[in-house]
Amino acid sequence: MATPFNLPALGENVDAGTVVGILVAVGDKVEENQPVLEIETDKANLEVPSGFSGVVTEILVENGATAEVGAPVLMYDEGAGEGVAHGEAAAPEVGEADVQEAGDAAALDDAAAADDAASAEMDQAEAEAPGEEGSTADAAESGDSAPSATDAGPAVQKAATPPPPAPVVPAATPTSGAPVPAAPSVRRFAREIGLDIGQVPGTGPDGRISVEDVKSHSRQLSVGRAAAGPSTSAPVPLPDFAKWGPVEIEPMSNLRRAAAEHLSAAWTNIPHVTYADKADVTDMEALRKQFGPAAEAAGGKLTMTAIALKIVAAALKRFPLFNASVDMAGQEIIHKKYYHVGVAVDTDRGLVVPVIRDVDRKNMVELSVELSEVAARARDRKLSPDDMQGNTFTISNLGGFGGTFFAPIINAPDVAILGLARSRMEQVYVDGAFQPRLMLPLMISYDHRLIDGADGARFMQWLVQAFEEPFLLSLEG
Repeated sequence: MATPFNLPALGENVDAGTVVGILVAVGDKVEENQPVLEIETDKANLEVPSGFSGVVTEILVENGATAEVGAPVLMYDEGAGEGVAHGEAAAPEVGEADVQEAGDAAALDDAAAADDAASAEMDQAEAEAPGEEGSTADAAESGDSAPSATDAGPAVQKAATPPPPAPVVPAATPTSGAPVPAAPSVRRFAREIGLDIGQVPGTGPDGRISVEDVKSHSRQLSVGRAAAGPSTSAPVPLPDFAKWGPVEIEPMSNLRRAAAEHLSAAWTNIPHVTYADKADVTDMEALRKQFGPAAEAAGGKLTMTAIALKIVAAALKRFPLFNASVDMAGQEIIHKKYYHVGVAVDTDRGLVVPVIRDVDRKNMVELSVELSEVAARARDRKLSPDDMQGNTFTISNLGGFGGTFFAPIINAPDVAILGLARSRMEQVYVDGAFQPRLMLPLMISYDHRLIDGADGARFMQWLVQAFEEPFLLSLEG
C-alpha cells in the first residue's frame, strides 16, 4: 500500500518552499535519508532527505511548484528497512535549523504560503566572496547600492506640523495564549522591525495578519511620517516598457524576493548613518603574507576579511552597543553576550549572509578555515537556514571589485555593519616626508536610534588603530 511522504520541517520560521529539483523518479528504490527533492526557501537551497526506505510510486509535486511543510510530496511503498509510519506528517529535520515553530506553521491555514512569499528575511545585506591574494583579496557583491525604499524618511524625526489623522483600522489582535493568526515569516518580520505582532490589526479573513498589516501598523506608530495608512506601502506602478521596445520578464526567486523585502524594511525603518575612514594596513599586510602559509596549511586562507572578523569581535566587546538590538515596541535595548558575525557572500543566485559563530573564541587561523568553508558552501548552495541566523554584526567586503567608498545597509536586527573597499598604495605624509603606504577604506553604517555620532566615530577610530597596530588586539582585544 502506498504511503505519503510529507515535506519535513525546513528550518525555523520556514513553512514552505519552491521545488527546484526532483532527485528521484517513479520506480526508484530510495534508501532512508537519501535526498529526494531540492527546495528553495527564502534563506537557502536545501536537499530534502527521505524519511523512509522504499520504492517511489508517485511524485506529487513538479519543478517550480510551492510545497508546504507537512504536505505530501510523493508516494512510496515501504521496503525492508524501517520507514516512517503510515500517515506520519513529519520527517527528519532538514539541515541544522531549530524547528520549534514548525508546529505553529502546520496549524495555520493555507493563506500562510501567500503571506510567507511576501515577507521572508535575509539576511540580506551586502555580499563577499573571499578569494584572491593580497590585501584586496576578498571578492564581494556587485550590487551594494541602497534598494528603493517603499517609504522614505527617518522614522523618528519630529514633525514640524501635526501628523494627519490615522485611518480607521480594525481592533488589534489581543495578546493572549492563543496562536497569533499570522504566518511564521510575518511574525519574524514584526520582531525584526520591533513590533509586537499581537498588537497588529489583521485585515485578512478571521483577522489574519499579513506583511502589509505589519507595515501599516509600523507607519502609524512612527512620528513624523508625511502620510499614514496602507496606501503609502503600495508599490509604485511601472509604465508599460513594451511600448518602447522588447522586454523579458523574469519572476523573482525566493531569495531575491526575500532580499528586497528585508533590505527595504531595514532602509525604511532604520535611520542609517555611514561614517568612513582609512586605515594604514602596510604592516598588517606584511604580517598577513608572513603568516598566510599557516592558514593555508590548515585548509584556509588568511584574507583581510578573516582578519577583520577578529578585529570586529574585539571591538564589539569594547563597544557593546554595536552588538545590541533595538526593541521599539518594548522600548528596550537588547544586549547580546555572544559574538556571531555575518559575512556577506556573493553567489550566482543572489546575496547570502552566513554567520561565523563565537568569533571572539577563535584565532585567525580557525577563522580563516571556517570562512573559506562557509563561502564554499554558500556558492555550492549547501547552507542550511540555521547557518544564516543569529548574527549580531555583519561585514561586507567589496575589495575584490575595487571602489573607494560605499554605504552598506544594516542587516537588521543588527545595529551596525562594516564595509571594506579595495586597499591602495597612497602617498601619506609621515615623519616629515611622504611615504607610500597601503590604505584600506573602511565604512561603518549604524542605527542612529541607538548609536550617536560620537559613538560611531569612536568605534571606527578603534578599528583603524587595530588595523594599523595589530598589537592592540593582544593589548585590549
